[in-house]
Amino acid sequence: MANEYKLLTPGPLTTTRTVKEEMLFDHCTWDEDYQQITQKIRRQLLELAHVNADDYTAVLMQGSGTFGVESVLTSVIGKDEKVLLCTNGAYGDRQAKICDHAGIAYTQYAEPYDRIPDAAKVEEYLAADPSITHVSMIHSETTSGLLNDIQAVAAVAKKHGCTFMVDAMSSFGGVDIPVADWGIDFLVSSANKCIQGVPGFSFIICNKAKLEASKGKARSLSLDLWDQWNTLEKANGKWRYTSPTHVVLAFSKALDEMFAEGGIPARSARYALNNHLLIARMKALGFHVFLKDHQGPIITTFLYPEGTQFDFHDMYEFIKERGYAIYPGKLTNEDTFRLGNIGEIYTDDIEKVTELLALYMGERGLLEAAIGTDSVPEAIAAMDKAGEPIKAAAPANVKLTA
Repeated sequence: MANEYKLLTPGPLTTTRTVKEEMLFDHCTWDEDYQQITQKIRRQLLELAHVNADDYTAVLMQGSGTFGVESVLTSVIGKDEKVLLCTNGAYGDRQAKICDHAGIAYTQYAEPYDRIPDAAKVEEYLAADPSITHVSMIHSETTSGLLNDIQAVAAVAKKHGCTFMVDAMSSFGGVDIPVADWGIDFLVSSANKCIQGVPGFSFIICNKAKLEASKGKARSLSLDLWDQWNTLEKANGKWRYTSPTHVVLAFSKALDEMFAEGGIPARSARYALNNHLLIARMKALGFHVFLKDHQGPIITTFLYPEGTQFDFHDMYEFIKERGYAIYPGKLTNEDTFRLGNIGEIYTDDIEKVTELLALYMGERGLLEAAIGTDSVPEAIAAMDKAGEPIKAAAPANVKLTA
């Protein structure tokens, strides 16, 4: 089919055919079998978060990942409380917009998009303003591809008695996060990210004591986190309002496939291998990464080769027609584009898409300015050479092809 292409994006992402096939069946939200699927998902999420059911719970919330973030911010921060937003990208800035709309008191500590929030500076903010009761930050900021040090900031938040909230939208399941050990009280992620489901709901790993303390604070009816949890508990897996049944079934299958792959260790290793191979091959083609430090394994922002003029839309259509969808840049002060490497993506996909990029550059007369030769076979050979040691060092438990 003409629309059968793979997504090199940070979610939605490419899923397996077996996950897609789960959505061919219809389920009633009142059905006990369906409710047990919801409960199974909640248990498996706690396992991935390295937490126990006595201290933590998993709450599923209809809507995209932003709905989950808004649910946490508007449900757990009271009218007499204040949050410190540690930001370095568009998704941190979005949290500030949520707080503005909801009338939540906040202070924004903003770093440039290529730098991580510094735990020492967080310490300074908290010491200077004792009215701050909560701290929130992004883990994988896909604006740039940067991976923030949530562990260090969590320690500072705990020292000051603050509730710590993490948007781990594009990292949970692809990067190991020991939620309890790091002192995370609320972690938000989404069905269509590293667990490799499809869009339709978010989920929140919640510290039970903190969640209980949030009762009555919610500024929204449909996004009331405590009430959503209370209904899931009392009704044994029944959602408060209509749930995305097909998405839930697909997510349950995606979780099973994740555990079959080897859980977070195996999936994290595959994503990291994809990322390292991608960066090496792109460098051989004349593309350098935007970030100097803290590059995450989820998505990478690339600068165009010096001395070249690229038309992103033209490049996008060329590559899409040949089987892959890539991502535009999100930086305002740099001419960039992004390539994700999560989802049902393997090293052979990384090799194919970089070969397509070399072919595109050859056909558009961009190759010689980028790497000193107009030969596409020579460019591909250079990329293969750059990638050989990375593939050779791949862990034994990582699949290289689907």
